[in-house]
Amino acid sequence: MRGGSLRLRLTLLASGAVCVALVVGAILLTVVLRDTRVDALDQVVRDRVATVAALAADDRLPETLPVAEPGEIVQLLDADGAVLATSPTASRTLPVLPADVVRELVGATRTQETAYDDVARVAVRTTTFRDEPATVVASVPLTEVQGVLDALRVALVVVVPLLTLALGLGVWLILGRALRPVEELRRGAARVASSGGPGSLPVPPRDDELGALARTLNSMLDRLEAGAARQRTFVADAAHELRSPLAALRTSIEVARAHPTTYRQDELAADLEGEVLRMQALVDDLLLLARVGSTPSVVDDLDLAVIARDVVRPGGPVPVVVTGAGHARGDRAGVGRVVRNLVDNAVRHAADRVEVVVSDGRVRVDDDGAGLAAADRERVFERFVRLDDARERDAGGSGLGLAIAREIAREQGGDVVLGEADLGGLRAELRLPR
Repeated sequence: MRGGSLRLRLTLLASGAVCVALVVGAILLTVVLRDTRVDALDQVVRDRVATVAALAADDRLPETLPVAEPGEIVQLLDADGAVLATSPTASRTLPVLPADVVRELVGATRTQETAYDDVARVAVRTTTFRDEPATVVASVPLTEVQGVLDALRVALVVVVPLLTLALGLGVWLILGRALRPVEELRRGAARVASSGGPGSLPVPPRDDELGALARTLNSMLDRLEAGAARQRTFVADAAHELRSPLAALRTSIEVARAHPTTYRQDELAADLEGEVLRMQALVDDLLLLARVGSTPSVVDDLDLAVIARDVVRPGGPVPVVVTGAGHARGDRAGVGRVVRNLVDNAVRHAADRVEVVVSDGRVRVDDDGAGLAAADRERVFERFVRLDDARERDAGGSGLGLAIAREIAREQGGDVVLGEADLGGLRAELRLPR
């Protein structure tokens, strides 16, 4: 049972439960039917002896005593047990019960009536007939009741197993049809697992629990694939971009080793420090990009003006002015990182001024630098894209600032778009849900 399929276990469980219910029901029906019918026959014989006793006492007995039930017998016996009157179903000379049995029954009960045994129901009542003591005896066989009970026993032995088998077959077929989408999901999952790459599970056409499960699993697979893609991109970017600073470090070390007298230690330290800082910034940005979307962000109601003022660094090379007010929904740390990246990018390429304008769901960063051609405004969001000298990576950044900003913004349901600023340079606008 433990190793069986879910379909088999459910079929056996349902069939067993129904079989037990049928058996218990048949037993209860047998008991209730027997008791009910026996009580009814007891009432019949009690009423019969009461009626005949009253007729005998009034000396109004008919030629034959009346009966109604199949096999019912009624006799009027004298004190010695001789038959005085009888029903058409009994002997005119032989009493239905011996005299000693009748006396025993009469003496055993104060009510002068009783049931005899489990073969027939018998009632007796004493009376007088023509001023002589007499006894009325009525009897009804339990043949009919026994026949019904035998039929129920046959049902219990034959019909219940057949019904259980029929129900089990029906449950087996129904479960097979109901679990078919589950099997399709399992096969789809097996294909995805065997391919080791992206894939999706089949979604049942019906909009039910299984459909919701399939959509949820597909969403999970998409998220896992996105995480795997980020990891692959991180490995590729790290392998590609770290070669340059590592090669510069190696070259500086080899030159210092080859010319120890001409390459002073302070010059070597300065050269190594610049490359190490550049590589550190690059690694930090790569790790940040790899982590975007890996954990759910905390969504809060944000005051965008406060966040913009927090990221502005006083005393920078270019003055930054923050104006306006507005709110949005998002992760405070993530939105702060996006605004900081946009402001740092604008400061790096501005000539004399950077303006940050805040409104509901918007943070606009304008600079008065050289600007950016419309054809390049999407390319700069790609990682490590090199454009002209004014905006190349060597101007102070890692080349990942705008890529990080857009990744974080889209993770929170927003975006970063570029345009032409009123100051003549580049406009970077962060859009967030309100």
